[in-house]
Amino acid sequence: MAEGNGSNESAAQGQGGQQFQIAKVYLRDVSFEAPEAPGIFQSEWRPQIDVELGTASAQMGEGTFDVVLTITVTAKVNEQTAYLCEVRQGGVFRMEGFDEAQIEHLLGAYCPAQLFPFAREAINDLVVKGGFPQLLLAPVNFEALYLQQRERAGEGAEAADQGH
Repeated sequence: MAEGNGSNESAAQGQGGQQFQIAKVYLRDVSFEAPEAPGIFQSEWRPQIDVELGTASAQMGEGTFDVVLTITVTAKVNEQTAYLCEVRQGGVFRMEGFDEAQIEHLLGAYCPAQLFPFAREAINDLVVKGGFPQLLLAPVNFEALYLQQRERAGEGAEAADQGH
């Protein structure tokens, strides 16, 4: 393995000269609101938790991509919003030796999975600092979500083709 500092040591070399590296993990944006505080703390804590996930990616240069995982958590108690927490966790990834389909797959499934633990920790920290019980988000199967999204995109393309 090549010598490097910190995150540069995360480089992995695969078959046929493929290389994947997490160059940087960063917190792009956070938001926490507790609109009903402090009154909400007097309610029995039986929240309805809604979690929304989103990903976006952009090419920064040759073989370098920025991926942002957005997680929005809304907790409601008796139809009142206890808190709304949103984290946009970013990462810069370097990829060499992959074809376009492989890169799309890495950006859509593998990279968000690498960012998830960081986002999960940030959400838990914000929720606890907001005065609420800890929130440990369940693991997410980004591979399955990616495949579902591709399947839906394929169905949409087929429907558009049949309409013409």
